[in-house]
Amino acid sequence: MKTDETEQKSPDKAKRALTIAALGIVFGDIGTSPLYAMRETFESSTHRIGLTESNILGVLSLILWSLIIVIVVKYLLFVLRADHNGEGGILALTALLGEHNKAGKLGVALVGLGVVGTALLYGDGMITPAISVLSAVEGTEIASPGLRTYVIPISIAILIGIFVVQRHGTGHIGRIFGPVMLVWFSTIGILGLIRIGIEPATLRAFWPGYALRFFATNQLTGFFALGSVFLVVTGGEALYADLGHFGRPPISRSWFTIVLPGLMLNYLGQGALLIRDPSAIDNPFYRMVPAWGTIPLVILATMATVIASQALISGAFSLTMQAIQLNYLPRMRVIHTSSEEQGQIYVPAVNWTLMVACVSLVVGFRSSAGLAGAYGIAVSITMVITTMLFYLVSQSRLGWSRLHASAVCGPLLVVDFAFFFANVPKIAAGGWFPLVVAAIVFTIMSTWHTGRRLIRERLRQGHTDLQKFLDSYRSSEPKRSEGTSVYLFSQRDKAPPAMLSDLRHSGVLPESVVVINVVIEQRPIVLEAQRSEKTSLGDGFTHVVLHYGFRERIDIPRAITDHQIANEPEVHYVLGHETVVVTDKPGMAMWREHLYNLMYRNSTSAARSFKLPIDRTIESGQQVEL
Repeated sequence: MKTDETEQKSPDKAKRALTIAALGIVFGDIGTSPLYAMRETFESSTHRIGLTESNILGVLSLILWSLIIVIVVKYLLFVLRADHNGEGGILALTALLGEHNKAGKLGVALVGLGVVGTALLYGDGMITPAISVLSAVEGTEIASPGLRTYVIPISIAILIGIFVVQRHGTGHIGRIFGPVMLVWFSTIGILGLIRIGIEPATLRAFWPGYALRFFATNQLTGFFALGSVFLVVTGGEALYADLGHFGRPPISRSWFTIVLPGLMLNYLGQGALLIRDPSAIDNPFYRMVPAWGTIPLVILATMATVIASQALISGAFSLTMQAIQLNYLPRMRVIHTSSEEQGQIYVPAVNWTLMVACVSLVVGFRSSAGLAGAYGIAVSITMVITTMLFYLVSQSRLGWSRLHASAVCGPLLVVDFAFFFANVPKIAAGGWFPLVVAAIVFTIMSTWHTGRRLIRERLRQGHTDLQKFLDSYRSSEPKRSEGTSVYLFSQRDKAPPAMLSDLRHSGVLPESVVVINVVIEQRPIVLEAQRSEKTSLGDGFTHVVLHYGFRERIDIPRAITDHQIANEPEVHYVLGHETVVVTDKPGMAMWREHLYNLMYRNSTSAARSFKLPIDRTIESGQQVEL
C-alpha cells in the first residue's frame, strides 16, 4: 500500500516541480510587465489618456481581455499545438513549414517572413532586459527621491553582472528561478487583492463593454493607447519559444494557477489605486505598497527582472544555435555550460553584443518610460507573422480544413494587426531601434543562407560521384597505406575534393577510408538510434551519414565511437576548406558577396564546431568563385 501511495505522489510531485520551474523560464517577461504597462497606457510619449473612472475601467478591460485572447486563446489553445517534435518558437514553426512544403509560393514567402520574425526577436531581446531592470530599479525613486541619480548606474551594473555570469552557466542558480517567481506572482497578486478590497468596483472591468466605451470616448487616442496595452502580452512569443523546455501541460498549469491570477489581480489593484488616487500614475505599481515596503519590493522586482532577462538571453543563445544549424548564421563559438543539459549553452558573440546594446539603451533612453516607446513594435510584427505561419501549419500539420484555419486565424489576425497598427506611432519615439536591429540581422541571415546555397551550387558543378570515383579507383590498382582517414564533406554521395587532392598529390590512400556527411534535419532532436546510416562500399571504403537536429551539439568523434564506425583514437580527419573569391557572377549583389566573405572568414572553423581533435585534423583548401 505504501508503494502505491509513493507511486501516486511521485507524478504529482514532478508536476508541481515542472509547474514552478516554468515560472522562471517561461513567464519572466510577461510577469514583469506590471512594472510599467499601466503607467505607459495612460501617459506615453505618443499619447495621454485622462484618468477618469470610465477610462481606468476601459483600460483594465482591455488588459484583461488581451491576456485572455492573446495568451489563453491564441497561444495556449491553438499555437502551442504546432510543436516541432516538442519544440516551439517562430524558427521551429518556420522549419516545420519548410519540412511539409505543401504551401506553394505563399509558403515560401511565409518561410521568409519567419526569418524576418526571428530577426525581430533579437531586437526585442535587446530591449527586454534593459526596460525590465530599469523599471525595477526606478522603484528606489519612490522610496527616496534623492536616489534618482543612482538609478542609471545601478541598472547598468546589474545588466553588466547578468551578462558577465553567463559564461559560467545557469544550471545551479537556475533552480531558484521558479521559487523566486512564485514569490513574485504571489506578492503582486496579494498587493492587487488588497487594493481591490478597498475599491471593489474595479471588478466591473471584466465586462468588455467598458473596453468598447473606452474606444468610443477616446477614439484615435484610445486606439493608440492599445499600443501600450500590448505591453501586457509581449511575453507571448517567449512562452511559445520555451515550449520545448517543459511542454504544454506544465506551461498551462503555471499560467492558469499562478501567473494569470497574479497578473489580473495586480492590474486590477493598480486600477483600484488610480480610481482613488490619480496622482499615483507616476508609478502605480510601487505606489500600491506603504513606504516601508518599497525597498523590499524593489529588491524582489529586481530579482524577477534579472530572471526575466536571463530567460530571454538563454533564448537568444538557443535561437542562435538553431539558426547556425539551419544555415541562417555562420558558425560561431558555442560553449556548452552543462554536461547534463544539452540546452544550456553560451554564445560569447551574442552575449557581448546584447550587453553592449542593453547598456547603450539604458544610457540613451534613461528611463523605462523612454524605453517603452521602443518596446512593442517588433513583438507585434512577430505575432502577426506567427499567426500567418500557424494558418498554413494548421492545415499541413494539424489537418485542419482551409475554412477551419480561416475561422480560427482570421479573428486572431485582426487582433494582431490592431496591436501592430496601434504600435506604429512608437516608431518615431524609439520603435525604430528594434526595426533597425531586425533589418541588420535579417540582412546577415539572408545573405549567409543565400551565400551557402550559391557555394553549394558552385561546388556541385565540379564534383565527382562517389560511386564513379570508386569504380575508376579500383581499376587503377591503387596503393594503400596503414591507418584510417575520415573525410568530412557536405555533399551527399559525392567524392570529397580533399580525398581527390590527396590521391592526386601522393597517389596513396589509407587502407581504411570513411566518408562522412553531416545532415542537419528540420527537427530539433534526432534519436540516437536514427543518428547513423553506415554503408560499406568495399575495398576499405565506408560511407556514413550522421543526422543531427537543429538544437543538437555536433560531436563527430563521439558519434564515431558510439556507432562503432572506426577506432577513433587512430583516426585522422580531413576537412575541405573553401577560399571564397568575390566575382560579378550572377547570384548576389557585390556588397552582399563581400559581406558573406567577411562572415565566412570570421566564422568558427568546422573542426572546432565538430569537436575534432586539432592534432589529428588536416584542412585541404580550394578556391570557389561566388
